[in-house]
Amino acid sequence: MRFKGLRWWVVGLVALAAIINYIDRQAFGALWPDIAKELFPEMDGDGHKAIYGSISTVFILSYAAGQGLFGKIFDWIGTRLGFALSIAVWSIATILHAVAQGLYSFSIFRSILGLAEAGNWPGAAKANAEWFPTKERAFAQGIFNSGAAIGGIVAYPIIGILADFLSWKSIFIVVGLLGLLWLLPWLFIVKGTPKKHPWLSEEEKEYILTGQKNQDLDGDGNYDEGYNPTTGKLLKHKESWGVIIASAAIDPIWWLFIVWIPIYLSEVFGLNVKEIAFSAWLPYVGAMLGAWAGGLLAQNRITAGWSVDKTRKMVITLGCLIMLPCFFLLKAPGTATNAVIIMAVLLFGFQVAIGNIQTLPSDLFSGKIVGTLSGFAGMAAKLGAAGLTLLVTFITTGGNYTPAFIIGGILALVALGAVWGLCPKIAPLKPRQ
Repeated sequence: MRFKGLRWWVVGLVALAAIINYIDRQAFGALWPDIAKELFPEMDGDGHKAIYGSISTVFILSYAAGQGLFGKIFDWIGTRLGFALSIAVWSIATILHAVAQGLYSFSIFRSILGLAEAGNWPGAAKANAEWFPTKERAFAQGIFNSGAAIGGIVAYPIIGILADFLSWKSIFIVVGLLGLLWLLPWLFIVKGTPKKHPWLSEEEKEYILTGQKNQDLDGDGNYDEGYNPTTGKLLKHKESWGVIIASAAIDPIWWLFIVWIPIYLSEVFGLNVKEIAFSAWLPYVGAMLGAWAGGLLAQNRITAGWSVDKTRKMVITLGCLIMLPCFFLLKAPGTATNAVIIMAVLLFGFQVAIGNIQTLPSDLFSGKIVGTLSGFAGMAAKLGAAGLTLLVTFITTGGNYTPAFIIGGILALVALGAVWGLCPKIAPLKPRQ
């Protein structure tokens, strides 16, 4: 049996995993007002925020560790089994939230969730490097990133609807089961890499592999024999540090919003759980559109003859320039509606930039080491996000989020500087002489 367009089915399943990933993680924030009232009735709003921030920081730190761990796991056992392991563990961890009783039990289950959910991102980067030619990678990454955005869009309304019929404990069980169901089509369809998949047509296989010439430095047509340094040599390249620093700077911006949107809307504008559920989804629409736009723009420019270097830098710069004025406008948005619209534009710019930053490992190195570099970059990104999450807990006392937005703007500039300063030419690297 031969299957036409199999690579799009693969990226579609990876994007679906990202949707489930975000439903699972966002359930905690969406349900927090009800959880806090039930488990911590003696505390005020700042006390609830401190506990929420602490648990969220534990989640992100575990997520950081998981990025490094799963980057290696995906390189060791492959994309198929790596995704199966990651999503099985995080789904079980989500279900276990139903038996949490307080700060420590929630922290343990959120830690397991973060550790396993982290596999989604190095896994997606590796799947992208394996299944797509260079010119389609930014668009494929955009499809995957849009899965995260769609997850954010649907998570809050889904939780809001379920909250009418189920307790917060039952909701964790329901959303946790989604990931276990995802395993069925994944294991059935993704039987191997493009070189060995029995369903892949010869035409599509040829298209994929010949389109990965940026990985074939000796010109023999063998994608797997591109530059594949050891971890030590990988970290001696300044371009690797450009990827790591850019990721560490830009990724906390995303977490600033996905962690704090529900708390911000509750604290600043007085929205309840149902009002949050039907407002907090809008910024993710901007993120979804930005993920598609960044990928399509990059694909269009490369197809038109632009170099990968020129394309990546132009699109990343554009995304950062879109974000910067939005941070200024969020200092005084006026209404909750204005705030979520500004956030939507800001996350549009974020996704335009981040999709192209996430393709840099596969632009620079062989597929064998892409997961490792993506894992290091993701780990640095989540450490930065954990630090910012914990900091926000203290700098927003009384509902003043302006300091957090100022920091977000600075981080966008740092990411831009890392790409331009440490990646002088985004192209396949060669061994140091």
